Amino acid sequence: MKDLSERIFIGVAWPYANGSLHLGHIAGCYLAADIFAKYHRMVGNEVLMVSGSDQHGTPITIRAEQESVSPQQVVDKYHSEFLNSWSRMGIDFDLFTNTTTENHKNVVQELFLKLLNKGHIYEDTMKLPYCPKCERFRPDRYIEGICNYCKYDGARGDQCENCGKTSNPEEMLEPKCRVCRSSPQFQESNHFFLRLSGFQKPLLEWVKKQKHWRPNVLNFTLRYIQDGLKDRAITRDINWGIPIPLEGYSSKRIYVWFEAVTGYLSAAIEWATLQNKPKAWEPFYKDEQTKAYHFLGKDNIPFHTIIWPSMLMGEGSMILPYDVPANEFLNLEDSKISTSRNWAVWLPDYLSRYDPDPLRYVLSATMPETSDSHFSWNDYIRRNNQELVANYGNMVHRTLTLTHRIFNGSFPIPGSLDASDQKILESIPKVVKNTGTHIAKCNFRQALHSIMSFVQEGNRYIDLKAPWKTMKSDIERTATTLWICLSMISCLRTISYPFLPFSAQKLHEMLGDTGSVKDLGWVIQEIIPNKSFPQPKPLFSKLDDSIADEELERLDSKSNEVKPIANN
Repeated sequence: MKDLSERIFIGVAWPYANGSLHLGHIAGCYLAADIFAKYHRMVGNEVLMVSGSDQHGTPITIRAEQESVSPQQVVDKYHSEFLNSWSRMGIDFDLFTNTTTENHKNVVQELFLKLLNKGHIYEDTMKLPYCPKCERFRPDRYIEGICNYCKYDGARGDQCENCGKTSNPEEMLEPKCRVCRSSPQFQESNHFFLRLSGFQKPLLEWVKKQKHWRPNVLNFTLRYIQDGLKDRAITRDINWGIPIPLEGYSSKRIYVWFEAVTGYLSAAIEWATLQNKPKAWEPFYKDEQTKAYHFLGKDNIPFHTIIWPSMLMGEGSMILPYDVPANEFLNLEDSKISTSRNWAVWLPDYLSRYDPDPLRYVLSATMPETSDSHFSWNDYIRRNNQELVANYGNMVHRTLTLTHRIFNGSFPIPGSLDASDQKILESIPKVVKNTGTHIAKCNFRQALHSIMSFVQEGNRYIDLKAPWKTMKSDIERTATTLWICLSMISCLRTISYPFLPFSAQKLHEMLGDTGSVKDLGWVIQEIIPNKSFPQPKPLFSKLDDSIADEELERLDSKSNEVKPIANN
């Protein structure tokens, strides 16, 4: 297997460290990336998954002012919270770092200078929004107005979330300061620009070859490039961020969108340093056989299919992304998630009351892979109770409890197989292969559907064979039936691990095994007759229907508590 293994780099969007994570973030990219990474690790591929807290920009300083603390205190608070959430949610990064490390600063500055020396960055003047009432320059995202392209009212100054176009505040119609709602003045200032226009032709040629990209990502990127790329400023008049590595620019910083995407590179370099193998990052960035994936929400598509690839092309020695499987948006109770209105289910809040795997399951089953999807508490309760408890959990529990009771806590010795037995056994390697193929192609909903269809097949089989009846008249038939069901369960612990890591580990231990289920690899462990296993316990817990009403009431009451504007 080692000779056939692949090298997989996974870069996941960097969450902004000025507020808690919510379910939209998890459904948007973090869960998909984790499922993908877990599968590839089990297969035996060489995987590096990195991300980190985006800790720079004016929104951080605004939150700090609102809370009367330093910017560093703000980012430290949320970075720590992120780490705790990843651990409790079962999301495993090889490194989750942040943008205030010395390593990140050095990598960003080195890339800046390299692109500058090659002529891909140049200096020019631009008009920036200055709010006379707030007495400060405002970052692009803190200007709101009407999009110059689609005329959407409520677009941000850096990008319209309606049509996805990136822009500059001066191009907007009726711009307003998002903080005080006054009209900004546009003042000229010297800044550095990335010469995106110079990459128009090579980018278009490269993107047209990416037939494996999701249609929404490919079509959006093609339209964006074909409309004509404009050079984009990569510095701003702010004081919280990475300094420009040149004399005379002490009041300016490298802008977050240039800096944050460079984090994928700086994180890989930091990971290698922490391994005491300083060159270990290079195969992930310089070997043409490596496949680099970037997981993110659809609002970040142009930064990962146009801007970051342009920067890599300009640098000249590193590979371009292989795939950018961006998800659409997750809505909440038929309304768009809004942090400013506090209309969100915050991940730390959820994890304080409920188990992680049911959420991982529901978000996987409704993942917004090709269109916006919806989360509702009623659907969450229904899927937990009907699909996890009554379907998956029921198959596992009745198989293990019957086996434990009839065969005194040991696996039975199977007898001869009939046609239905053989059909089930033949389906096991097929479901393993199909599930893996879907995950490898980033079709996570289809992969989960494959797993749950297999569970339904198992329940139909055990109902047909009725071992609770045959145990009285044909113990050999009963042993064969339960051995087949146990074989299916052994398969389930493996193929469900990327989606339900805590439950898969629990099932692994209920089958009498030690160690970690992930160390088994993407292969099915044979059920060994006469092996003992412990008294089984329910795999999932049923939730009362009243929880949905309680959570909706919490949502409504919290939505009246306006969150600080810096929380994006």
